[in-house]
Amino acid sequence: MTTNSACQRRQDARIKGAAKTEPQNVSRTEVTRTLPNICFELKAKVDAFLREQTDDRVLADVQRQVRTSIDVIQEALGRYGLEHLSLSYNGGKDCLVLLVLILACLPDWASRPPPRSTAVDDDVATKTADTDDPTVASIPASAPSDPATTADQPLQAIYIVASHPFTEVEEFVAKSTSVYHLDLTRYTLPMRPALEAYLKDRPAVKAIFLGTRRTDPHGENLTHFDPTDEGWPRLMRVHPVIDWHYVEIWAFIRHLQIPFCELYNRGFTSLGGVKDTRPNPALAIGGNGSKFRPAYELRADDEERLGRD
Repeated sequence: MTTNSACQRRQDARIKGAAKTEPQNVSRTEVTRTLPNICFELKAKVDAFLREQTDDRVLADVQRQVRTSIDVIQEALGRYGLEHLSLSYNGGKDCLVLLVLILACLPDWASRPPPRSTAVDDDVATKTADTDDPTVASIPASAPSDPATTADQPLQAIYIVASHPFTEVEEFVAKSTSVYHLDLTRYTLPMRPALEAYLKDRPAVKAIFLGTRRTDPHGENLTHFDPTDEGWPRLMRVHPVIDWHYVEIWAFIRHLQIPFCELYNRGFTSLGGVKDTRPNPALAIGGNGSKFRPAYELRADDEERLGRD
């Protein structure tokens, strides 16, 4: 079993220069909770939310979206096993929701029955025949069979840093990496070379969770599982929150009381770099553009990126 101290040393080494100040609105006790504690607490939160009876249309829609996303996450875990999966994480609201849902799925994943060792070859052949996944043939069909090992195994993640990043974003990524025990690798490169470098560092990774939604650029035709385009590093892209709407993302975060990046309280609705991102003008208070309502008060999907150049 991997010890907590060993996990923490590995996480510290992987942050590679991200700010490492203590989380705002997160106590020292919360930061030092073990990964299994975090996963079981998030699972309890999500399960309790799904059991709620509500007349609120948005919350009812969020419950439906959560169930679909959990199905996609469980399918990805079943296809690949945790050791072949990673998360694209930049501290934004969408990948934050995805992170919470993935961790909430891990207790059930860790407690699953061990796979039959004799079925490995048959499973690989079946998967290869039944899916268009270009990576699956090279993946062992058997996932880790020791629940304790899986429960202590940090989720791998890649952080591709924006040009001229906000200090607040850097700090939140470092804080949430510590709280959620992410095994995070940080790259100050454009996306394609960053992925190429990541796969050299982590050759076992075959699929990556993305917080892309349908209304994001190039998101309109995506499905839950999409291979990377020709010329890109060979990965399966997994999109569990692809059909979530903007208001549903914020309803989930606020209803479950998930800490988020402070910039969202200042009117930023989509986080990029300092030189291409500003508070959303649709949230401006008054005419001088000096004060803004928080991001969660925006309602329209098509206004989300009005603060991005």
